[in-house]
Amino acid sequence: MKLFPFSGEPKKQPVLKVPYSDRDTVESLVRRLSAAFKEVPQQQPILIICIGTDRSTGDALGPLVGSKLQKQACTDFHIFGTLDEPVHAMNLRETLDKIERRFKNPYIVGVDACLGQVSSVGCIQVGDGPLKPGAGVSKELPPVGNIHITGIVNVGGFMEYFVLQNTRLSLVMNMADTISRSLHLSLLSANRLTASS
Repeated sequence: MKLFPFSGEPKKQPVLKVPYSDRDTVESLVRRLSAAFKEVPQQQPILIICIGTDRSTGDALGPLVGSKLQKQACTDFHIFGTLDEPVHAMNLRETLDKIERRFKNPYIVGVDACLGQVSSVGCIQVGDGPLKPGAGVSKELPPVGNIHITGIVNVGGFMEYFVLQNTRLSLVMNMADTISRSLHLSLLSANRLTASS
């Protein structure tokens, strides 16, 4: 299976890591994301793949972001992974196969929850290149994205499945709000979204 080449991209930027609750977080995320989107040719489709499942509070970050973006009723970009139709470990490969058949050279944004150090819980990260879904729970899944957004929802290193199940919904909802708003504003800033959307 072809995993979407990442050729022809500008030099990689360092990973941006910001707490979701900081006053200027949305501005920082929009600045980083819109700069990336402005490098994407207008004819190249932008896809947002939000990975996760609504069966686990911590792992619901991706589907929540997808559902929030879907409610914007935007037709300028394509969303995969919502609460109603999640993209998760069981159907990720199938979803990527469908995308490869349907789109020619898409620019993909991967969105997923992850676990990290205590001091990093609540931080949102944006990095160039693909994310590696399932890495925190020792699953071998294909990499996703030309660029990725991850939200650190809880502490990693011990009983990851249990930790994800017992993550505070309030944290996940607030992080999903911040990520979806930042994505929407950055697409608007990069002229990849009509103002009426």
